[in-house]
This record gives sequence, C-alpha cells and structure tokens, in this order.
Amino acid sequence: MLDEAAETQDLAQEGEGAHKLFADAPDSVSFRKLRKRLLREVRETMSAHAMVRPGARWLVGISGGKDSYTLLSLLVDLQWRGLLPVDILACNLDQGQPGFPKHVLPDFLSSNGIVHRIEYRDTYSVVKAKVPAGGTYCALCSRLRRGNLYRIAREEGCEALVLGHHRDDSLETFFLNMFHGGKLAAMPAKLLNDDGDLLVLRPLITSCEGDIARFAAAMRFPIIPCDLCGSQEGLQRVQVKRLLDEWETRTPGRRQVMFRALMNVRPSHLLDPKLFDFAALFPGGTAASPDDIPRLREA
Repeated sequence: MLDEAAETQDLAQEGEGAHKLFADAPDSVSFRKLRKRLLREVRETMSAHAMVRPGARWLVGISGGKDSYTLLSLLVDLQWRGLLPVDILACNLDQGQPGFPKHVLPDFLSSNGIVHRIEYRDTYSVVKAKVPAGGTYCALCSRLRRGNLYRIAREEGCEALVLGHHRDDSLETFFLNMFHGGKLAAMPAKLLNDDGDLLVLRPLITSCEGDIARFAAAMRFPIIPCDLCGSQEGLQRVQVKRLLDEWETRTPGRRQVMFRALMNVRPSHLLDPKLFDFAALFPGGTAASPDDIPRLREA
C-alpha cells in the first residue's frame, strides 16, 4: 500500500523539486491543478486496488499516444517523489507499421533518463494477412501486442504490465460487452492474466480522457498517431464513443455518473444466480428445498 502519511506532500510542487521530464512543464495554475488531480486519482486507484508491492518491477507499455505518455510521466513523477517504491521499465512494441517513426520514443525516453526497452515484432504484416478485406484489425492486433508484452514482462522479471487505459476506455468496453457480447464487464483496474503469473494494472482507470488530453498537450509530448487500427471508421468502439459523446453533450457529467455505477454494483438487483444466492432468498432466511418447489407441467 502507499504511504498515506505522504498525503501532506504538495504533489503540485514545481521547479527544482521535479523530475527532469517536467523541466519545461507549464507553470500556470490551471496546469498545476490538472497535474495534481491526475496524481491524486492515480494514487487513490493504486491504493484502493492494492497495486503496489515495494520492490516490484513494472513493465509500462508506451505506444506513443497521449494516454501512455501521461501514464508514464505520472508514474515517474510519483517514483521520483518517493511515493511509488517500484522499478519502472518503459517498453514500446514496434509493430512494423509502414512509416512508424522509430527514433521518437527512444529519443524521448533517453533524453529524460527513463530506463526502457524497444522491441521489434512485425505484427502488422500478420494482422494484414489474417484479417479479410473490410474487416477491423483491433481484436487480432490487441492479442498479438498483449502476448508480446507478456513475454517481455516475463523476460525482464516484471510482476506487472501497466497500461494507460482510462475511464472512457472502461465505459466504452462496458457498452461494447453489453451490446455485442451479452455480458456486463468493463476494464478492471487490476487483473491477473490467464496464466496467473502477471498482473495487468491500469492506474489511470478513473481519470477522464479530457484531462489526459489536456495534460499531454500541455506537456507537448511527441505523439505518434496509430495508423493501423485507430483510423478505421467502422470500428464498434468508434460507434460507442460517438454515442457516449452525444449523451455527454446533451447531459454534461453523464459519463462520470455511468462510471460511478461500475463501482456501485448490486448483484441482488441483477439476474445472475452465480453472483447472488436467489435460491436462499425467502422470508426468515430459510431456503426452500428443491423438492418443495413444484414443477411446472410441460406444455
């Protein structure tokens, strides 16, 4: 768990009391408030889900997008302040997309003194060969990328793979699963992989995309656009995002209300008998024997 006594430390302190990554960060009041809010949300999420084990090693996935840059910056900030007692290894998986600027991430990480590993695996060709014309790449691309990151985490002796998914990603996943998968499931903050040997952590899961975008823009990160799957207009995730955008426009704050619902689940008011013992629900708390329940006559 995080050291709660450190809550009194000013997380927005600038100048000489900051990691070199923040040397050119804006000095405005609005940016300091934004940075402090994101740091607080990350710390609260890590504490609530018991993510931190002192001395552990984390593999932090960095794609070159705003989310992963922000995640890495906040984790490095907390580590520098002594509030995150883990070893951080930043990792980019170069998937072989044509025109991918190979120098951007190594230059950024090296210039800021961040320990990193750049791994090349041509998953782009695999995805292009396997997905039929008109199909979407996300599912296969995600599986290949995640599998490679798991492998790297094991090779590097890491306990956890840390990803930059945020509140809006979790909401979109919830609706995708409900609309297309027939289940209630979102992106958890903490997950044990199928093999049971690695954690998947999402410290930004309670932070909104708008705050992350503002933070990344203010920090002037060298953003690398995703030309493999993010540009496909037919993606179901893109459609869900547009739907959520419409709701948010009509009723500001709707996203946050829906996200709070993911943290306030009442199994007794759903319909899954695996989550709630409906069979034992009788006045007086005595469950009826299966033999006492009359069988309906088949038509």
